[in-house]
Amino acid sequence: MGKARVLILRAPGANCDEETQFAFERAGAQVAERIHINRLREKPALLDDYQILVVPGGFTYGDDVAAGKILANQLSVFLGDQLRRFRDHEKLILGICNGFQALLKAGLLISPDEDGPLATLAQNAHGKFEDRWIAMKARAGKCPFLRDCGLLEMPIAHGEGNFICRAAWIRKGLDQAGQVVLRYVDKDGRPGPFPVNPNGSQDDIAGVCDPTGRVLGLMPHPERHVLPTQHPQWTRKGLAPEGDGLRLFRNAVEFFK
Repeated sequence: MGKARVLILRAPGANCDEETQFAFERAGAQVAERIHINRLREKPALLDDYQILVVPGGFTYGDDVAAGKILANQLSVFLGDQLRRFRDHEKLILGICNGFQALLKAGLLISPDEDGPLATLAQNAHGKFEDRWIAMKARAGKCPFLRDCGLLEMPIAHGEGNFICRAAWIRKGLDQAGQVVLRYVDKDGRPGPFPVNPNGSQDDIAGVCDPTGRVLGLMPHPERHVLPTQHPQWTRKGLAPEGDGLRLFRNAVEFFK
């Protein structure tokens, strides 16, 4: 297979699709195209032309019901079978911020049981929208997006990023299964209370993957730290070769080389 072809899903209220497109082009993708969900609903076979699907950040449908919930319903009701087949063909799916919320609530990251969802992303513990730079530590495991990633710095911008499991045994099971792949830490790699953990997420969870590792959801925005000059302290710390977020996109592209 040649270089990766990327489908970036657009929906009303999504506002990070162009940044995500730029990030994949910078990472060497052969094609990175923004396609509206209505077009994909009309022709689900479009997915067959791509190796990577991205649900970018934003405020889809105004988050009127709950963050990402309306988009999640569209994904599960109209495209659920196609998305599961896409994943099972060893392709990759990435959800960023609002996209993470949508993938989680659609059951594409953690499958629900007979009692409903096992985990959700709730309102930030302090009840406020958070817009700041954070650090997080990666534990890649089976997740190709995070290969050779350690400590990462990138911005967050969300009001509902508080990762909560229905029961403690569920959270422990996700961790033991290697699905907890990103945790909030300070710049020395240590966990801590707010603002190190910016939203109150249980076990400082910033991102999870599905059991295959090929579906990743994270609250921070890697597409906003692709260029080194996007870091707010680059003039004091010196210009890095690249932004930390670019690693995720390059890893995804190189997965198909």
